[in-house]
Amino acid sequence: MMPNNQADLPKTPTVAIIGAGPAGLMVADYLRQFDVTIEVFEQKPSPARKLLMAGKSGLNISHAEPVDTFVTRYQPNDWLTPHIEDFNAAHIRDFMTRLGVESFVGSTGRIFPTMMKASPLLRAWLQALQQDGVAFFYRHSCDNIEGKQATFSVVHESGNLTVSQSFDAIVLATGAMSWSRLGSDGKWQAWLSDTELTPFYASNVGICRPLSQPWSAHLHRDFGKALKRVKAQVTLPDGKIEQGFGDIILTQYGMESGLIYRLNRAMREQLNHTGKVSLQLDLLPDVADEKLLSSLKNPKKQSLANLWRKAGLDPVKIALLREIVAKTHWHDANKMTKAIKQLTVEFDSFRPIEEAISCGGGVKRTALTEDFALKSNPYVFCCGEMLDWDAPTGGYLLTACFATGRAAGQGVAQFLALSKKLTQCT
Repeated sequence: MMPNNQADLPKTPTVAIIGAGPAGLMVADYLRQFDVTIEVFEQKPSPARKLLMAGKSGLNISHAEPVDTFVTRYQPNDWLTPHIEDFNAAHIRDFMTRLGVESFVGSTGRIFPTMMKASPLLRAWLQALQQDGVAFFYRHSCDNIEGKQATFSVVHESGNLTVSQSFDAIVLATGAMSWSRLGSDGKWQAWLSDTELTPFYASNVGICRPLSQPWSAHLHRDFGKALKRVKAQVTLPDGKIEQGFGDIILTQYGMESGLIYRLNRAMREQLNHTGKVSLQLDLLPDVADEKLLSSLKNPKKQSLANLWRKAGLDPVKIALLREIVAKTHWHDANKMTKAIKQLTVEFDSFRPIEEAISCGGGVKRTALTEDFALKSNPYVFCCGEMLDWDAPTGGYLLTACFATGRAAGQGVAQFLALSKKLTQCT
């Protein structure tokens, strides 16, 4: 029997999503197929600012390596594995295609939109969400989650409006603590208890020389320049070696680059165990030791700079050698061969969390149900970078935000027993 009046109609559930970054948008994207009202609250004037920043030099959205290898990049990986398997790089590429955004796999396996930038993808995504009725409220921040329910205070940027609203479920997609000017300020930690959180730490960030051993003045002219194609490795406390190839940028404080980020986790373990980071560099990984030794022996009189150049060293590598290796060793072919192939550079800290590309730490796995709801408040779900996981750059960060956003959306749909719309969205 049909209801006799509007009051008899069943109430459509309403879900609030706090944060309009990749994870929050993916929650909305999953839920838009259901008969549910979706309201997204974002404290900034526009959505996905960190995504747009990441896409300025080419949006690396995922990685095409096999899924069983892909999931090992996360720490811890057992928590995220089933969700990334359910929404991996192939699914992300299909998702982009449905939005009219084509993608390609680069030479390193990284996946990029064909247009490279993030803005076309974001525009198409927002248009699809809005067409399905998702409402966005910008310059609105969540002030507090009130009690053991789905109620929170909404504060407008102007400060002129504070409203307490109740929802059938709330999804927190509020990010971590790096690049706070883009929206991830970590203030939401005050809404949870200390037992639910692992303290945040900087991840994918530069490393710093000891204050007692800063770079000398002669190296200053090389700040911002790259050590091209080097092999870098870090020895873990258990003797295991983590290594990689790539470029490293010399900076005023130390070193930074994608290769440094890749080794951050191993560096952190070493730092916690020994109180310092010992980075070992092979400045000429494509040159065998014997060949290098032969080229460094000087049968004819020539300058050191010319000798080292002929051996394959460029000016930046020569400058670093002069910085680290004792001058008394410069004319010793055996010692210089060892230095070039096994140059140890020491550091003692990381750059501040504000400068980090991402963060480790956040909401503990033990604080959440399998559906990403808080055990302390089953009406509130969490996803994205605010969760306690860590990953390198290379598409892994975004993939985990998408995958956990989708998983939180699935949790909400199950919690509210949502019904699919009669007309399915595409």
